[in-house]
This record gives sequence, C-alpha cells and structure tokens, in this order.
Amino acid sequence: MTATITVTKKGADRARARHHWIYRSDVADVGTSRGGDVVRVVDPKGRPLGRAFYSDASLIAVRFVTFDDVETDRAFWERRLDNAIALRERVVEGTTAYRVVHGEGDLISSFVVDRYGDCLSIQTLSQGTERLKPLFVELLNERFAPRAIVERNDAHVRDLEGLPRQTSVLLGEAPDDLEIDEHGVRYLVDIVGGQKTGAFLDQRENRVAAARYGRGRALDAFSFHGSFALHLARVCDHVMAVDTSGDALRRARRNADLNGVSDRVELVEANVFDLLKQLEERPERFDTIVLDPPAFVKRKTALEAGIRGYKEINLRALKLLAPGGTLVTATCSYHVPEEMFIGIVQSAAADAGRDARLLEKRTQARDHPILLSIPETYYLKCLVLAVV
Repeated sequence: MTATITVTKKGADRARARHHWIYRSDVADVGTSRGGDVVRVVDPKGRPLGRAFYSDASLIAVRFVTFDDVETDRAFWERRLDNAIALRERVVEGTTAYRVVHGEGDLISSFVVDRYGDCLSIQTLSQGTERLKPLFVELLNERFAPRAIVERNDAHVRDLEGLPRQTSVLLGEAPDDLEIDEHGVRYLVDIVGGQKTGAFLDQRENRVAAARYGRGRALDAFSFHGSFALHLARVCDHVMAVDTSGDALRRARRNADLNGVSDRVELVEANVFDLLKQLEERPERFDTIVLDPPAFVKRKTALEAGIRGYKEINLRALKLLAPGGTLVTATCSYHVPEEMFIGIVQSAAADAGRDARLLEKRTQARDHPILLSIPETYYLKCLVLAVV
C-alpha cells in the first residue's frame, strides 16, 4: 500500500504551481513513509496533489514525479523514459554523446542518463531513484542494449540524501577511453573516472556556436580537456587553451592530436585569473575569447564573492580583446540569473571602456531541458558579444 504524506498549505500551493520540490519545513505529516518510497501527497484537507519520491534525509523531502494520483508502476517509468528518448530524437543531431534523461526536465526527478556512443552513464541522486536503480538499468538495457552502463554516483548531492558516493560498472564492460564525435570534433572520454558523467555535455551547442564566430587568435579559458578549443581550432589561426589541471590538459593534448590540430592549439597550465592579468600586462590581444568557468556560486552565501569573480575575468577578457573581437562568456551558477549575469558583464565592459553588442543569449543544450515551473533547471547562461 502506498504511504501518504501531508504537506502544509504553502507546500500545496507550491505543488499546484507545479514546482516539483517540497522542502521539509512544508511537510506536515509523513505517516508511515520511509526514505526512498514513492508516496501519495495530499494537502491539509486530504486532497491529492500527486505522487513523489520521499527523502528522510534531504531538506528537499518531496520530489514530485507526477501531479496525477496514479500508480507509479513499471509501465509508468517506461512511459517517462520513452518520452525522454523521443525528445532527444527531435533535438539531438550531429553528436554521439548527449543527455538522454535530465532529471526534473524530463519529469524523472533526480535521475540523469548520459549517452556516450554505445555506453550509458547514469546518476541516481536521491533515495527514490537509488531504490529504483535496478529497474532503470533494466529499462535502459532493453532500449539501448549498451556495451556498458556505468553509475557516476560520486556527486556531492548524494551526501545530502544520506547516500554513499560511488562509481561502478553496473552492466557490461566499460572501456578505458571512449571516442565520441561532436559535430565533427572527436574526443576521448573517460566515463568511469572523468568529470561529471564523463564530459560537459551541456555546453555542446554553445561550442558549435562559438566556432561560428571564431577567427584569428583565440583564448579558451578554463579549457578542461579542450572542448571549446578544439571547435575553435577548426576556424582560428591559433588557440591558447588554459586550465589549472595538468591531467585535463594532457587529455586535451590527446584530443588535439586526434583531430589533427595540435599545431594550432597551445596548452597552458595556469591559474586563469593570474594568467589573464599577465597577458594584459604583456600586452597580448585576441580576436576570440571563451570564458567557461566552473560555478563560482554553488550556494547563495557565495553570491557576493562569485559576482566579484565573474566581474574580474570578464573585465580582463574585455581588455584583452582586439577591436571587433568576440567574447563568449558563460556562468553555470543557478544563483546568478540571466539578468544579473548580463549586468555583471555590462559593468565589466564599462570599466574596460568597451562597448559590447549582444549577438546571442544562449543556455544549456536542448537535451538539458529547462522546466519553466522549476527555475533551478535554468542554470547555464551564455552570452555571445561583439566588442567594439
């Protein structure tokens, strides 16, 4: 029998606005629910609000999977997964690596599936999806017959759910290096030990966009394994790719060799903040600059420091751009909304004495869908600017 949770009026109003998360402070009664259960959720008058995962550890106590009062049996999860796959058939092209399931964006809260060629990498980020992991592996195997399914459950959010961090091969045998193709650019990906689930797929469409504007001498800051740099190297005379990680740059070198662009890609191991200052003092000038930093604001308390960080790198990049140059600048911090980010970049442009024309406002790739009722799913903001 399905357990029932009662939420407060505030929680019910949030659910009726179709936000999928209810915080613990808005849970009135958990009844017989256990962590990881799919529960029936009702308002203070007992009226049904839907079905959800319940967590007995996280501040996000309730994660809705449907706002209908229906059973979440095998057929329910099959429909959810098939709907996610159908969307990718509409929006994904030109790549062998993409996101198959994007958690809340595909109405399967806290569940992520990325495809890398004939292998799948999954994350079960709540007690609810962790319990359903065997079923999800079975359903994915039926649909994709992959060479391997790997779990990349080493994300810190599992700590909040009282779940251990772990990485393992759940099905088949995972290769040490897996070659993927992204619009003609090839990468070697480590799906077991690489960053996130193996690569940063959310910037895929922005990398293609950057190459449309790229020319001359280019700088790829926070390059990681050279994703933007490899796209830029196809259209630019020279690309300087900068990252603090020597291991990441060694993989970037292999990727550059794989694409035959090593003669145009210069790899620099350095702190980006320090190097931008040094380049300004030389002085160096670039026709194209990409800023793709890690999240400077992972929690709201870090907002002030994060704003300073974004302001500094954009200010220095704007000073380094040659007249008529292009700046592609991004933030993956949810706590820095689009309007704020534009304001930060405009403030940097004013301080640099430059005029910046906005050519494009971009976001995460379409296989990372944004659910309008959950602002938290709109995390990646990317601006393409022509700088005078």
